[in-house]
Amino acid sequence: MISEQFALPSRNPKQAGTVRVRIAPSPTGDPHVGTAYIGLLNYLFAKQRGGAFVLRIEDTDRTRFVATSEQMIFDALRWVGLTWDEGPDVGGPYGPYRQSERTEIYREYCDKLIASGHAYRAFETPEELEAERKQQMAAKLPPKYNGPSRNYTPQQAEAAVAEGKPYTVRLRVPDGDKPAGTASTTFRDELRGDITFDHVNVDDQVLLKSDGYPTYHLANVVDDHLMGITDVIRAEEWISSTPKHVLLYQAFGWDLPRFWHMPLLRNVDKSKISKRKNPVSLIYYRQAGYLPQALLNFLGLMGGGMAQPTEQEIVSKGLDTKLADVFSLEDMLERYDFHRISLGGPVFDLTKLKWMNGEYLRAMNPDAFFDALRQTIFSDSYLREIAPLVQTRMETLAQFGDMADFFFKDDVQPSPDVFVPKKRTLEETLAFAGDLLTVLEAAAWETTAIDAAMRTLLTDKQWSVKEAFMLLRAIITGKTASPPLLESLIVLGKARSLDRMRRFLDAQKKALALAGRGK
Repeated sequence: MISEQFALPSRNPKQAGTVRVRIAPSPTGDPHVGTAYIGLLNYLFAKQRGGAFVLRIEDTDRTRFVATSEQMIFDALRWVGLTWDEGPDVGGPYGPYRQSERTEIYREYCDKLIASGHAYRAFETPEELEAERKQQMAAKLPPKYNGPSRNYTPQQAEAAVAEGKPYTVRLRVPDGDKPAGTASTTFRDELRGDITFDHVNVDDQVLLKSDGYPTYHLANVVDDHLMGITDVIRAEEWISSTPKHVLLYQAFGWDLPRFWHMPLLRNVDKSKISKRKNPVSLIYYRQAGYLPQALLNFLGLMGGGMAQPTEQEIVSKGLDTKLADVFSLEDMLERYDFHRISLGGPVFDLTKLKWMNGEYLRAMNPDAFFDALRQTIFSDSYLREIAPLVQTRMETLAQFGDMADFFFKDDVQPSPDVFVPKKRTLEETLAFAGDLLTVLEAAAWETTAIDAAMRTLLTDKQWSVKEAFMLLRAIITGKTASPPLLESLIVLGKARSLDRMRRFLDAQKKALALAGRGK
């Protein structure tokens, strides 16, 4: 029996006809700009229909969990202008809203699936699964679970459990091991129409991991049902997972929500937006001096759902046709139409975002502009972090600007004579800088972790500490001398530091290509 603590309230919002939507970010690092994009769409959908917007935290991936990330998600989404009706920090009738606090629910629902034959315990070890995957790839077959546990009798499974064998719980996909065409799942996407997946392409997905935590698939479906979610609005990368979710809804005997899969944000070259080509951290945009209303406006342009003002509106409201793309959240609530969304990937063009941010900055009165500077680039908290790093090196206060200017610059591009060590070539220096970026992306952002990560790389690549610190100092500050480097990285922040490294590498690769030395 599902505990009384977790029972649905007596009035199911789905049955009452109330629209309910949600976003479910994972606290695994800096909040992603894609979370704000999908969050905005969910917010607009709910508020246009008098419904509820729910924030749920999907924190069951304990290997990637970052303790500070949840609060960062709350702060970043509120900064960009979004609020929610229910969530971990505001409460609500369908909680708990953290999945780590709902593990009892998932286990009990897993037991129901096992009892009904829609799921089974799988006892294969990670090594056995990896060997199977390699065999399938060698045979040019799609990697897919095909272990013997699927065919265990209930008695065999119970005996393995009694022996203490660790196990996962997997979804039993009907006819998943038969030739193509014998079984399939069809669901409706509100933007694309009916989509069908043959079960030969649908794996027996893990629902409950061996550590007792659910995977995204089980927790997603159970939570959406228990929280009365009527419309699932998420990125199109989840389309391939939807058949598994539909099968779970059917196994439980639950009604399906409506599915809306939004086109992915794209780089200018149409590749999926990624930190390798664009800053994706909302923290970066806040620290770099973008205005939240400009960023929200920019995200509202993605997908083409925003109806342009009519000629009559332009005349009656005295609008500038050049600024037709500049609008407020209130304008979005009035004019955003989900059926206008284009399935072509919306381009996340930083050039346009900077233009838009400039329009907002120029529209401010001087006092508001001054306040914006003091709240971000020249905030008391930021200046207090910088001051101790330069204090012992100064003879007059006027020297502060010379020593600390790189903390306030948007772009720092050192010349090769500054960043290339004497015994290194430009090409091998840039190759090492790329390796350094990869290492720092994975490092915890505190001095001892950064230092340890760098020294491991130095040993592996046979670079000296002096060479590596000279290179990193040049990339971050544009200088050969600076305040303490590691401490400066902490103050500048991970998002801005890594963005500075990416921009450096991009600029240098372009310069090499122009010189005919790049690949």
